[in-house]
Amino acid sequence: MAVTEVRKDLDRATITIVSEFDAGVERVWQMWEDPRLLEKWWGPPTYPATVVDHELSPGGVVTYYMTGPEGDQPWGRWDVKTVERPHLIEIEDSFAEEGGQANTDMPSGRMRVELEEIEGAPGRTRMSIAQISSSPEALQEMLEMGMEEGMKQSLAQVDDLL
Repeated sequence: MAVTEVRKDLDRATITIVSEFDAGVERVWQMWEDPRLLEKWWGPPTYPATVVDHELSPGGVVTYYMTGPEGDQPWGRWDVKTVERPHLIEIEDSFAEEGGQANTDMPSGRMRVELEEIEGAPGRTRMSIAQISSSPEALQEMLEMGMEEGMKQSLAQVDDLL
């Protein structure tokens, strides 16, 4: 499995999931940059994603929905804040209404994605995804909704794409 570490800090309302891949930073970056590749791994296998809008640049928006086994389609929205290709993405991460408008009744937060070559292991990449919730209670709600397990399942799909 790609996930090597999960760190939770409820006081800081943060969960960080670290993964390692047998591919260079540029190749792993493509998993975020190419919306058709993003669809193949973002979301657990039982909730595959469909990317609707994909502007991965500061000020851009990424919208998507996941289709569940019962046909439900929860939407998500990323408001892109920072992109430093191929090493850093920072976004505001929100649940969304159908069509991609942020749902302010649901928990939201920031997501920081960092990619780096593993020192002493050329061609291997470490990816850290930090989800910073608006409060410890919001993080707890996300954890109860299955975010940690869902992210692990999602990230486990990346190896096959690389």
